[in-house]
Amino acid sequence: MSLCVLLTNTCNNFNAPLLYKPTARSAGNVAHSNDAQRRRHGRNDLQVTRKNPLYINQLFKSSICSWKRRTIKVSKLASHRMASTTSVDKSQGDLLQKLKQNLVIGENPAFIQERLTKYNHLKEKKRIEREELLKSDAKLTRSINVQLLDGSVKVGQCNVTTPFQIASSISKRLAEDSIVARVTYVEKVDLELCDIEEEQEGGEANEANEAEGAKDDTVSCSAEQGGETALLWDMNVPLLGSCKIEFLTLEHEEAKKTFWHSSAHILGSSLEKLFGGYLTIGPPLKEGFYYDIYLREFSITNEHYKKIEDEFNKLIKENAEFEKLICTKDEVMDLFQYNPFKLELIRSKIPENKKTSVYRCGNFIDLCLGPHIKSTGKAKAFKVLKNSAAYWLGNKNNESLQRIYGITFQKKTELNEYLTFLEEAKKRDHRNVGKKLHFFFFDKDTSPGSCFWLPHGAKIYNKLIDFVRREYRIRSYDEVITPNVFSCDLWKTSGHYQNYKDCMFIFNVEQKEWGMKPMNCPGHCVMFKQLNTSYRSLPIRLADFGVLHRNEISGSLSGLTRVRRFQQDDSHIFCTFEQIKEEVLSTLHFIFFIYDLFGFKYELFLSTRPKKFIGNISTWDFAEQALKDALNSANITWKLNEGDGAFYGPKIDILLRDSINRTHQCGTIQLDFQLPSRFNLQYKNRDFGALNEESGTAKRDEEVAERVEVADGNPPHNQNTPSDLTVDTAEQLKRGFDRPVIIHRAILGSVERFVAILIEHTAGKLPFWISPRQAIVLPVSDKFNDYANYVYQTLNNHFFDVEIDTSLNTLNKKIREAQLNQFNFILVVGEKELTTNTVTVRNRDDQNNHEVCSLEELIARFRKLLEVNSMPFNQVKPFSQWEPLQ
Repeated sequence: MSLCVLLTNTCNNFNAPLLYKPTARSAGNVAHSNDAQRRRHGRNDLQVTRKNPLYINQLFKSSICSWKRRTIKVSKLASHRMASTTSVDKSQGDLLQKLKQNLVIGENPAFIQERLTKYNHLKEKKRIEREELLKSDAKLTRSINVQLLDGSVKVGQCNVTTPFQIASSISKRLAEDSIVARVTYVEKVDLELCDIEEEQEGGEANEANEAEGAKDDTVSCSAEQGGETALLWDMNVPLLGSCKIEFLTLEHEEAKKTFWHSSAHILGSSLEKLFGGYLTIGPPLKEGFYYDIYLREFSITNEHYKKIEDEFNKLIKENAEFEKLICTKDEVMDLFQYNPFKLELIRSKIPENKKTSVYRCGNFIDLCLGPHIKSTGKAKAFKVLKNSAAYWLGNKNNESLQRIYGITFQKKTELNEYLTFLEEAKKRDHRNVGKKLHFFFFDKDTSPGSCFWLPHGAKIYNKLIDFVRREYRIRSYDEVITPNVFSCDLWKTSGHYQNYKDCMFIFNVEQKEWGMKPMNCPGHCVMFKQLNTSYRSLPIRLADFGVLHRNEISGSLSGLTRVRRFQQDDSHIFCTFEQIKEEVLSTLHFIFFIYDLFGFKYELFLSTRPKKFIGNISTWDFAEQALKDALNSANITWKLNEGDGAFYGPKIDILLRDSINRTHQCGTIQLDFQLPSRFNLQYKNRDFGALNEESGTAKRDEEVAERVEVADGNPPHNQNTPSDLTVDTAEQLKRGFDRPVIIHRAILGSVERFVAILIEHTAGKLPFWISPRQAIVLPVSDKFNDYANYVYQTLNNHFFDVEIDTSLNTLNKKIREAQLNQFNFILVVGEKELTTNTVTVRNRDDQNNHEVCSLEELIARFRKLLEVNSMPFNQVKPFSQWEPLQ
């Protein structure tokens, strides 16, 4: 029996992962219990010329190209399921179907006790094997050094000392407050696990919430881990070697995710015990968690919430510890032989001779890599938030599931505050406000994921775009229009076809494949190549409001925040390396101006070179310093996300915070060294036309020495970089030409999503300049309808969005209706106003102040409210008063 199989349990809870194994294995295949780390580092087959999935993946994650990878995750998993299903013989398929048919809905199903009995036998078997192995090799219990954040060192024992014990030796409070540990091993350890847990799409899942909870669908099988890769580690799981350690409380996002992931297990236990269904998947979300359960025709309703909460609270009071047990594929197949959904995941996601882990809390046992909280008692306050329907693997052709959402906190007061927040958020929900104010609607039968903008909504949409267009004129952007449909040859060059074809709308015309564009970048690269550009004409700032289409899964569509058809304030700046700082600083001022105008607060994050990157280090250092200099020159606080950049360039992310303290990422500034190489973009440099053959040869020799290659931080082996991971600039660049840098830039991101954020930020009370209902004229009686129509027509002729109410309703009812419809100004006209050629003005934002003014004064006032751009238009200032725009 191998060392990996034997060493599986701690001396206390028998829940340790694999122990230290001194033999050498490929460190390039490290598996990470942290999902985000696994996504960043779990692939070794990156290709950065024409077949680079990581490049497209990271580009899509930005606000410019916000095609979250989770969109394609389920379709790939579903394809995996179809492929695996064809390989499963008929007897296996019949067994799965029989298991579903034999499901009996009811409390305390028999399989809970049967599963627990098997688990206990397996646990005891591994305990004995572990003890024998520990006795056989003294290295397995050797002394280890555990370095704390302050540099001090604690001495522990390999495969015995846990993070909880280290924390307890510092202070009892630290140990109790810590949710999970962040461990960085400084020696090689063996971590061979496979992750089979997938988050599904579907139901009423909110895009903003689920994006954080999404998991990569690649099987995470790892070998040795060492160096500077941090892992999230259970507080009660023994350490496997000398390491650096940090204890994370709920103030850390990783700890919140662990806390809610563990809470999902407690929810799963409650559902299983109450209803006896088959659990499928239960991931953490950005806020809270959910668990999906198969209950055949039975439906959970809000009448069941109290029972679920009571059962959940029972397990909290038990303060049951989370135990981790490493198992082989055959062992977990046996543990979950009653559950066809778990069996399907195990068969399709765990290769033969590989292992995964299970966790136990109370009588509940589930497949999971973890990590988890120490015990159930930490989740002291729980609430069921909602339930919805979902499909297995997000595929509407699969079995229908019940999805139950929940939230937990460590204090009851925190839960109450959150529920109050939810009530306010519900009132502001753009879907409700948009329906109430007749802004837009969706029709899932005629065009799912595509918004129908009603007249008032179209005014908001167009005003927002027109406002940005005016800023483009001020800030020297050139707006362009590119096709909606491109030959798939373009998407093959950009890499989208190879990696994201399933998420594009592809069709055949005259025996040739074409695709609807999901983003503007490739089209702008084609346009740049046509410009025959010189260094004198750089930077070139191309802006595009082109319509984009992405084949989002129907179950993931959610209002304006997750759509199939949308537009972006998309821009790509083509510049030299020397121009990076100036262009980034200008873009930052542009972003600040727009966010300040809407009253958003914001935070900035600089993400730098990851371990895997393209280009030479000096290029990265120069680019990162340029971004730092730009951020410092902007006189704003920013945070460093070291090593979190895209592999093709560093980036600045801007996180905005709305009026109810929710965060949204809309703006981003991303440098790209890769796309210019993929499309062989070049511009004439200063030496163009003056180069002789000798200088040209010298330049080419220099470029050969600085060819772009994939760098892998501190490679563990002497592995050769595959030839397809290089971009030979010497062969592609012509004499007298240089490669531009592309700055991907978005401020609004998706216009649809920004409108949703703006509606919820203002609760539908939009500022005058972007409001579709700027004023309404109300005659006190029908005697004054003619004068009311005169006022209406006059304001309408000055291009204000004004309406008139000449109904037979009383004046008070007219005013009330106008207030509910969020008119910025209510203009009342009667005898006095007719006689004096005036109107009585009621301001929505200052309802106690009623003033009388002439039409001329009102028009001047309204015009002033429209002046929101960074510079006034149609005015001539003396040169002595002129200042260049930052």
